[in-house]
Amino acid sequence: MTIHWCGTGLSAIPGLRRLIKAGHEVTVWNRTLEKAQAAVGDLNPRINEFTLKAISAEVQAGDVVVSMLPGDWHLPLAKICISKRANFVSSSYIAPEMRALDDAARKAGVALVNEVGLDPGIDHLMAHWLVADYLGAPAYDVGNQISFTSYCGGVPKHPNPFRYKFSWSALGVLKALKSPSRSIQNYTELQVSRPWDALQNYNAPLPQPETFEVYPNRDSLPFMAQYNFDPVWKIKDFVRGTLRLNGWAAAWAEVFTEVKTADDSRLKMLSEELWTDNAYGEDDPDRVVMCVGLTAEQNGLPVYHKTYVMDAFGDARGTAMARLVSGPVALAVEAVLNREIAAGVWAAPQDAKLLDHWLNEVDKLAQHLQVVDHLKT
Repeated sequence: MTIHWCGTGLSAIPGLRRLIKAGHEVTVWNRTLEKAQAAVGDLNPRINEFTLKAISAEVQAGDVVVSMLPGDWHLPLAKICISKRANFVSSSYIAPEMRALDDAARKAGVALVNEVGLDPGIDHLMAHWLVADYLGAPAYDVGNQISFTSYCGGVPKHPNPFRYKFSWSALGVLKALKSPSRSIQNYTELQVSRPWDALQNYNAPLPQPETFEVYPNRDSLPFMAQYNFDPVWKIKDFVRGTLRLNGWAAAWAEVFTEVKTADDSRLKMLSEELWTDNAYGEDDPDRVVMCVGLTAEQNGLPVYHKTYVMDAFGDARGTAMARLVSGPVALAVEAVLNREIAAGVWAAPQDAKLLDHWLNEVDKLAQHLQVVDHLKT
């Protein structure tokens, strides 16, 4: 069986190299052969120029196609996989069109695995672990009030005046600032059209406590079912959001003003300006912080309160972002090859055995990974 890895962007390389070094049969597909050669040529994998026609001609039953390409390519590649009875893996959110392929994937006996990167991905693993731990805890009671928060952000390890640096095009970040979000805060559904309208401070329980700015992103509510929340639970808070360095909002005030009224042309121009002034340099380490917490209360007092905390930064192995996006993707590929994931459309696994294995591997990729029990500290 062959792994067809599509895309050799910055966030793809560590996981790809891991699979090649592990002895898997890997074919690398990229639109620019020179870029792929520079990334993994020293390991001598097969490298092909990417087109849908070319990869469709090569994929065989039982293979795994990995898409580290822009989101528009995921669905066409997944459809090729179904027609060829091959499997598919990507780190991206499951789009409705991908979800709609579930029946066809099951009939073909293939797995279409998504949301196995950093965020989404590692955050799902932490959430599944916390919910399972809570369900097995003496404090569990169906009448408890539940609060869940999941915050993740890529930030510069050495803060700059702008309080942020870009590792790829700033345009995606700017467009995200125009995206509405939906969450639950203080028992009430909160909808905001702009992230900065819901900005809060968050005290991260790191070894050296640190305060960040956080805001909800996308639509958090569907993830209650994905994380096995009982529909009868009383939800006080449920937020999946983005984490930024303290002072970020003040540093970005002028950007927010521009984003409110900017059209696509102006956004593109602004992204180029921001990239010029605030891109990562070669010797400029990045940092990734993730905190996923679950609290249960009775009569206003916490009876269960744990946070899964991760802190990682760039080192000799490369950027933290690349390790933590592509590392879980590689784990998903191996799980599919080992038939540990059933046919159908799936996000990051919740099976206890896979959870433990994957989180142990994540521990090797990060500088700090810990479950903090706030009731014992």
